[in-house]
Amino acid sequence: MPERHLLIVAHAPSENTRLLRDAAVRGASADTIENVQVRCVAPLEATPEDVLQADGILLGTTENLGYMSGALKDFFDRCYYPVLEKKQGLPCALYIRAGHDGTGTRRAVETIVTGLRWTWVQDPLVLRGEWQPGFVGSVEELALYMAAGLDAGIF
Repeated sequence: MPERHLLIVAHAPSENTRLLRDAAVRGASADTIENVQVRCVAPLEATPEDVLQADGILLGTTENLGYMSGALKDFFDRCYYPVLEKKQGLPCALYIRAGHDGTGTRRAVETIVTGLRWTWVQDPLVLRGEWQPGFVGSVEELALYMAAGLDAGIF
């Protein structure tokens, strides 16, 4: 099977969100994954070319005032039209570090992803409330699932 490319675009402004980003990279890069190249880029640095090269995308954001991070919104603003016609059906997943309930953040990202016509590989993972060490394992598992699906040709 040819090599696949998983792009992780994760906003990580704090130590805890850096732990989540690193868990995503670790999960997607597990030893059991053979044919997936993982690239992790901060939202403000990610380009349309990064998305065009990807066979799947994992998004990570904080909940900011009931919305996605400004950095992830900036990523969508810059990449939406350049990738719109070329990446329809792109498998995607999302994790949200939500201090409250994450509902507004989830709705906002889902609206944009619907417009892009990307395909959810599973429901968004919303990590609600006070920090819990188990959040790290949940993100690592999500990224492993995404990479394994790409590796097996499922998505």
